[in-house]
Amino acid sequence: MTQPDPGTRLADAPSRFAGLPGDIAVSFEFFPPKGDKGDEQLQRTVERLAPYEPDFVSVTYGAGGSTRAGTITALERIVGSTSVPVAGHLTCVGASKVEVNEVAERYRAMGVTHIVALRGDASPPGTPYSPHAQGYRGAAELVEALARTGHFDISVAAYPEAHPESPSVEDDIANLRRKVDAGANRALTQFFFEPETFLRFRDRAVAAGIDVPIIPGVLPITNFKQTCKFAGICGATIPDWMANAFDGLDDEPAIRNLVAATLAAEFCGKLYEEGVRDFHFYTLNRADLSYAICHLLGLREKAREPVAA
Repeated sequence: MTQPDPGTRLADAPSRFAGLPGDIAVSFEFFPPKGDKGDEQLQRTVERLAPYEPDFVSVTYGAGGSTRAGTITALERIVGSTSVPVAGHLTCVGASKVEVNEVAERYRAMGVTHIVALRGDASPPGTPYSPHAQGYRGAAELVEALARTGHFDISVAAYPEAHPESPSVEDDIANLRRKVDAGANRALTQFFFEPETFLRFRDRAVAAGIDVPIIPGVLPITNFKQTCKFAGICGATIPDWMANAFDGLDDEPAIRNLVAATLAAEFCGKLYEEGVRDFHFYTLNRADLSYAICHLLGLREKAREPVAA
């Protein structure tokens, strides 16, 4: 099958974004920062994106649960500095059920009742997953335990191109169905770079009886080499035309960001035309690209409350 010419696709961009009513819902994902500069960067990013009134913002766990303390600290700071709904990631890997449950209850104690429930990846990347001897065997079992408490709104992961450890696309869809049947309220997808990838996946999921919202995960490209590394780990395909679009821009950050925003906005615009109204942005703790894409999709900042004298 011949790949569409990106130039032809972009020619329709002006009309694609004309008069959009801003009828989308968004969420933003962050990672736990390191050091004072990282803390400041995350705080600026949260403040920049908060006026879009996201459905929620989330903070990730590192591989092997390596950033658990940092995740909790970041969540506490966001909860203490903004009224934006917050979701905490929670993984099974490297921890007993008791330890995982303690983190869930700590989230609840700080007012975080939305959990992104994940199996998690072993560390270093590429290491085969092995359940903890006293732990949850996988995400479906974790979801079931969280749902049983009645305290949590639960999101789970979905993989439009299948999880790299999955034997087949069909097996991966079946695993998602198990998580939904266990009590998940929505699925957030891994990033992907062709709208058709998500649309095909959504059709397969619906055909399999999965009836919860499936929200596409969008990764605006701030660093193409880094994106290729991420894609290799999670099994996402980098189209040849996209590699060509970023070729030669390693030392041109301003131009690279312009290309990234254009491509990501066009990508989201196509999803919008196909009925998608919810978007989950992997921000990498930077606001500008996600902010620009949301703006092109018709979203506008809500009026800020005046500061008391």
